[in-house]
Amino acid sequence: MTRASAFLLKNKAVILGSNFYTGLSIIRGLGSQGIHTVAMDYSKANTYGAKSRYLAEQFIVPHYRERPEELLRYMVDYAKKQDAKPVLFPSVDPYVEFVDSHLDELRNHYLINMTAQGNWSRIMDKRHLHDLAAKHGVFVPESLSPAADRFEERVIAEIGFPCIVKPTDSPAFVSVFRTKSFICNNIDEVKEAIGKAHRAKLEVIVQRIIPGFDDHVYTFDAYLDRNSKVTHWMTCQKMRQFPIRFGASSFTKQKHVEDLHRIGAPFLEAIGYKGFAEIEFKKDADSGKFYLLEVNARTTTLDPLLRKCGINFPLLAYRELTGQPIGSQAVRHDTGIAFCYLFEDLIASRDYVKSKQLGVAQIVKSHFTKRAPAIWSPTDPAPAIYFLGMMLRKAVRKFSRP
Repeated sequence: MTRASAFLLKNKAVILGSNFYTGLSIIRGLGSQGIHTVAMDYSKANTYGAKSRYLAEQFIVPHYRERPEELLRYMVDYAKKQDAKPVLFPSVDPYVEFVDSHLDELRNHYLINMTAQGNWSRIMDKRHLHDLAAKHGVFVPESLSPAADRFEERVIAEIGFPCIVKPTDSPAFVSVFRTKSFICNNIDEVKEAIGKAHRAKLEVIVQRIIPGFDDHVYTFDAYLDRNSKVTHWMTCQKMRQFPIRFGASSFTKQKHVEDLHRIGAPFLEAIGYKGFAEIEFKKDADSGKFYLLEVNARTTTLDPLLRKCGINFPLLAYRELTGQPIGSQAVRHDTGIAFCYLFEDLIASRDYVKSKQLGVAQIVKSHFTKRAPAIWSPTDPAPAIYFLGMMLRKAVRKFSRP
């Protein structure tokens, strides 16, 4: 064992959530480098990421929403027993919100990129994010709060139809409605959508839909060091998403777009961001302008693609937080590699064909490229096998119901 690898093993990496492939990707990205990885899950059910050969330990912990104070105590007690502070990685938005709400205490026991409690939550809040972007000269889609003066009149005149009603707090909205937004074709549908959200005690905004097919959505993926300077970055282009039009990536290729760095890097640096961030943009099909849609403040679904293109973002965080140099790197060429979450991409592809937005030949052709699968790995097959078993069991239960 080299001196460097011995240093790496000193601090454990704690991953919150192994029941989604972002958690699995963090486990692989760190565990493959000799780092002791620990998964904390509120249930063993569906934790296919924990089947990875690169996971050292899994602990079942209190639920982040149902018993947050107990989870906090568990995490603090766990960290106190370690020889060195663990590095903490929340894998999905609800865990980001949990960590952010207890950041001041957790930072006493864990190594975490963000240093100011509340920053992640403010960035994840769509209304606050749009105000920040506008302040720093970044284009954002025209939006209105339901509390705005002459609301209905302005929706018709300034937003237009179709439009979307989207949450200020996406994780809470998705947990209730199982969708990221409501698409509305007239003012009555807007009022109905707002009513649904208000009855669920969720705040929403009404937003203009930027024209352009799903392949007009791009990402700027970056790492910012402790001085809030972008050290590593690359850009990607969505090709398909699920659900179609307003969903998560199911097929995305790495695509160099220098303009996204020109817009995204100064913005993230200006707001004092630290650690990994992914800005999602949409290119207006009419004007060619890039509009900021959201910022993902944690490891994203594209992590397998980013790593295969040469930048291991979780490893960057681990190394910097444990006092190692990280240098700088940018992918300024097209690698031809594409991320694919095949399970959802098959469903999305069916819907694109059904709605006549894509042809079968176009979809089939896209798969003849080097891919970064969301779950499958020939060197770590167990998570994919377990995931397939999960899907088969769900299918059997669905079709066996009377």
